[in-house]
Amino acid sequence: MIKSYFGLSQQPFSIDEDAPLLDHQQRHFDILKVHSQQGGFCLILGEPGTGKTVLKNAIIRHDPKQWITPVINRSLHTWPNLLRLLCQALQLDTIGSDGKCESRLIAEARAQNAKGKTIIPIIDDAHLLPVDALHKLRLMLEDFPKNHNLILIGQLSLNTTLQLRPQQDLKSRVTYSAKIDALAPTALTAFIHHQLDLVGLPHQTFTNEAVNLILRLSEGTLRAVKNLCVGSLIESVRDQTKIVDLKQVNAVLMQPHWRHNAQDEPAQPLVVTNQKARPK
Repeated sequence: MIKSYFGLSQQPFSIDEDAPLLDHQQRHFDILKVHSQQGGFCLILGEPGTGKTVLKNAIIRHDPKQWITPVINRSLHTWPNLLRLLCQALQLDTIGSDGKCESRLIAEARAQNAKGKTIIPIIDDAHLLPVDALHKLRLMLEDFPKNHNLILIGQLSLNTTLQLRPQQDLKSRVTYSAKIDALAPTALTAFIHHQLDLVGLPHQTFTNEAVNLILRLSEGTLRAVKNLCVGSLIESVRDQTKIVDLKQVNAVLMQPHWRHNAQDEPAQPLVVTNQKARPK
């Protein structure tokens, strides 16, 4: 719809696996490249939509001949399931007991190390991972070659969990941690202009007023900027105009998920009990 109306060869604001890193992401990536050769854990923390996935994809793409980066995107799993997901990611057999799966993973890590390669497992949404599974993963990684590195990507609650005393064995193995902060308006404006440049649209496609409104409502997150820009472009197609102004952005903001209405919230928490009402 957008491509045909604007005469484009690719979809605007399509942040795919090959999306380039922004400056703040590049800084963390450069540090991760060093720490990933040292062993231990690395934490990448941030609120949803701040660009953690783009950073993860850059790690996966980097030096595929030397880096083996099995990725676990489904972290709501018990240890047996997590173990088999790691085996699948490394194209190993998953049949047998947990001990056999662990032995296969350790043998594969040592075999790859003998070839001069490094295994860097990545667990996305790691804040959802059961803590007992993370403890067992730490124990298994003790038998990996020392140049491996586990990268945990998640929300800030992951760091809160690791600060607890029972998780000190995990925290003590963290060699690097980074918080992906919300972006400043200048960085987000540069992001919008860069995305327009990629598809050959002029910067004036979005008026200054439209950009300012998008920045204010996005609260510094890349994902919100992307969604607002794509939605506004769709509204411009509906209005048969090639300029996105306040009218188009406000049309997107009228959608319920962009609005917070206090009247939609219950006056008091709803309590459900099994007790029958007493007769009056």
